Amino acid sequence: MVKVLSSNLGYPRLGEKREWKKSLENFWNNKISEDTLLSETKEIRFAALNKQKEKGLDLIPVNDFTLYDHVLDLSVGFGVIPKRFGEFTNAVSLRTYFDIARGNDTAVASEMTKWFNTNYHYIVPELDQVEPKLLENKALNAYLEAKEELGIDGKPVIVGPITYLKLGKGADKADFASLVEKFVPLYKTIIEELDAAGAKWIQLDEPILATSLAKEELVLFEKVYEELRTAAPHAKLILQTYFESVDEYEAIIELPVDAIGLDFIHDHGESLEKIQQFGFPNNKYLAAGIIDGRNVWRADIQLKQAELEILTRLVPKEKLIVQPASSLLHVPVTKKSEPNLDQVLYDGLSFADEKLDEVVLLAKAVSSDAKEVFSELQKTELAVSELNRSEHRNNKEVQAEIAALDSISADRKSPFETRIKKQHEWLKLPVLPTTTIGSFPQSPEVRSKRAAFLKGNITKAEYEAFIDEETERWIRIQEDLDLDVLVHGEFERTDMVEYFGQKLAGFQATKFGWVQSYGSRAVRPPLIYGDVAFTETITVKESKFAQSLTNRPVKGMLTAPVTIINWSFVRDDIPKSDVFNQVGLALRKEVLALQENGIRVIQVDEPALREGLPLKRSRWEKYLNDAVYAFKLTTSGVEDETQIHTHMCYSDFDDIIDAISALDADVISIETSRSHGEIISTFEDYHYDKEIGLGVYDIHSPRVPSISEIKTNIERALRVIPVQNFWINPDCGLKTRKEEETVAALRDMVSATKEIRETYTILEK
Repeated sequence: MVKVLSSNLGYPRLGEKREWKKSLENFWNNKISEDTLLSETKEIRFAALNKQKEKGLDLIPVNDFTLYDHVLDLSVGFGVIPKRFGEFTNAVSLRTYFDIARGNDTAVASEMTKWFNTNYHYIVPELDQVEPKLLENKALNAYLEAKEELGIDGKPVIVGPITYLKLGKGADKADFASLVEKFVPLYKTIIEELDAAGAKWIQLDEPILATSLAKEELVLFEKVYEELRTAAPHAKLILQTYFESVDEYEAIIELPVDAIGLDFIHDHGESLEKIQQFGFPNNKYLAAGIIDGRNVWRADIQLKQAELEILTRLVPKEKLIVQPASSLLHVPVTKKSEPNLDQVLYDGLSFADEKLDEVVLLAKAVSSDAKEVFSELQKTELAVSELNRSEHRNNKEVQAEIAALDSISADRKSPFETRIKKQHEWLKLPVLPTTTIGSFPQSPEVRSKRAAFLKGNITKAEYEAFIDEETERWIRIQEDLDLDVLVHGEFERTDMVEYFGQKLAGFQATKFGWVQSYGSRAVRPPLIYGDVAFTETITVKESKFAQSLTNRPVKGMLTAPVTIINWSFVRDDIPKSDVFNQVGLALRKEVLALQENGIRVIQVDEPALREGLPLKRSRWEKYLNDAVYAFKLTTSGVEDETQIHTHMCYSDFDDIIDAISALDADVISIETSRSHGEIISTFEDYHYDKEIGLGVYDIHSPRVPSISEIKTNIERALRVIPVQNFWINPDCGLKTRKEEETVAALRDMVSATKEIRETYTILEK
């Protein structure tokens, strides 16, 4: 029997019950020592490795575990450490490692941005004037640890040199080849040491190949991998791509490596087409990403088996590896923690552990006579079929609304120039109005009360009374700070997406379906498993109560369709654009309900708009058109006097600014402080004709910014944005911050604003 290998690209770090997150935060809060942190996280790491071993995986990844971010690990291992944190000739301390990610009293944190088009965010390497040196071979340490302590001959996973450097910032783009030359010797050392230690497989992740690259960059790939190939005379090198198909397929399959990993899930069918058209080298392994590593639905096993059977006619079985299409970092650990879900839904789910079972099952089915695993294959196929036939996915009322979309206008009643005059007349705000993005700190008491309510230890009335008290307390805090437009604080919400999922039909919340967003920040994406429908008002009660407490305007706070979908696990049996519109129609009813209840400033957040962009520009237009339409479907029904805000974060916007303008929101707020105002250059070249707030301080760091620092950020923005169009706000919501630092930072923000207002008052006189 010819054996088809099974493999994994990476495993979730959080632990089944977020044990990793808890250890990190206990360390940051000085509740445990560094030794205890390392001991606890080692247990989590070993549990994951042993689980993969028990499942029978042939190639088990090592070095996919991290204490914060795998890209940051590589940076500190290479000595790519911003000078504001000091000079280092040896491996950095754990405190310094975390300071780079989170900032400290004297140094701002490094920028954080999305990992391609996923919901994970990495720490951006700062590459200006860098002289790299290998301070630590973390991949070697991980390999030896697994081998010596667990008997696992693992597959070290490393972000490849071109991807790592392309994702950095600060280097001269014209001198990219010279920059690569500085790092290749370090990569060679890492690989040489792994080869010498006995590593049989080494995975080099180059997802940058799934984007559109210039010819000279492909030439650079060939040169780099020719050098890296010499570093491993015994180990097999896997060049791993994911998240899309590769454009220059013919050139990439000829690179001097032993295996090529291709995505067969998010490739729009192009990977198989290219193999059929151009063939695949007989001397290389094909690592076929056949299981979706970014979504939670059970695979259509007959379809996957058929695809693999086609591949075995194009690639010898002994050269085929079955694996997920990407790391399983992007999905929860196991569905076994969700025993109370509807049985049809539960059976249709597949989290990380179940996906590995699917990988092993498919490898067995292709390796031998499928009769050996027939019952398991049949069981999987039945589960998928039952979910698709269920009433959840066949809501006739929703499907009728979608069919009648042409009868609903997706445009506001009047153009912006008309609306904004009416809004100014009603709001009567000062120049440079101040506000926040929506959420305030979820204190231990807030979380404790919520847990007590969910466990049945306090009544619904007691819980709601507490939420009202907390809302009133923060309305008074905001009035005391002299903010101009207030928010209710969102104390009733666990998460900006999950909360809406709990209120809309077609969604299902999980108990332990956590995934990592950045650092210790974990989110629990809801499951969009059926047709989405509005069933009850979602935010009206809390917003109306908050507005009753103050004469200042209070913003209603919603999450917009594309962000809800991009931050959820969305059903994959219908086009995503159909789900966009289902959510848009449901939220339109909520927006109108807020207006009817006296809320005339409504923020509909789209922080993940850019996050969902396809990696290939050729697919951007359709995605952006669908996204803009769904947003306008949500917001276009209100009167001119109702001011629509939106918020975006973690992104560069210069290449989608037309789409942002097309949203037709009256006010947008954008994260900018971690990128040190670089986004401002967008507005030097683009005349944005609506109102805008560029975040004036970073909320992802615990440090409190100074008044002068905030003034600098404001003044820099006002060089290109008219003062009458500019709003003052933090970067993002303040949910993850502590109360004392939140109040201190907002007080500085208001003080800085008032000082600058004085300047403009003098100029006007």
